[in-house]
Amino acid sequence: MKIMPGDPAIDPNNFWVFGYASLMWRPGFAFADVQPATLIGYVRDMCFTSIHYRGTAEVPGLVCGLMPSKTGICKGRAYRLAPDQIDSVVNYLDSRELITGIYLPRHLELTLGDGRGVMARVYVADTAHAQFAGKWSDAEKIGAILRGVGSEGRSLDYLSSLVDHLRELEIEDAHMAALLHKSLERNA
Repeated sequence: MKIMPGDPAIDPNNFWVFGYASLMWRPGFAFADVQPATLIGYVRDMCFTSIHYRGTAEVPGLVCGLMPSKTGICKGRAYRLAPDQIDSVVNYLDSRELITGIYLPRHLELTLGDGRGVMARVYVADTAHAQFAGKWSDAEKIGAILRGVGSEGRSLDYLSSLVDHLRELEIEDAHMAALLHKSLERNA
């Protein structure tokens, strides 16, 4: 299991995975429990060009990542894995999330909705990666969101699903909502 040097191991009897984007509505794996969760020190952003799932190398789209932020708070979902499922689920997630190496698998502390603190596997943005677009203006991001179409569909549909699921889960993310609103306005 790949993790960043210095990250702690996770107790196999209390192994959690944090979902902040498509893992919230399409985890793709069996889990023993799911809880609302909060990660301090990170924010979600449409910050990576997508050359597979939501775009191509010729016409990249954008997908979401977690970026470090001193004042950031990211709310999402945490999934607890049964001990006998950890290896297969982590292998599945690594093949899904690390397809071009844009994320760094980390073990970070989350706070669950019931107040418990747990260690979780979290895929955070590799801000040094060539596909990192976190410094783009919103106008540049919107252009890529509107153009991108890949094996999993349009980048605009991805952003729309993200915002819809955040609303369903009563998670406020003003930046994602504003990007969607501006994208839909420009697409009209």
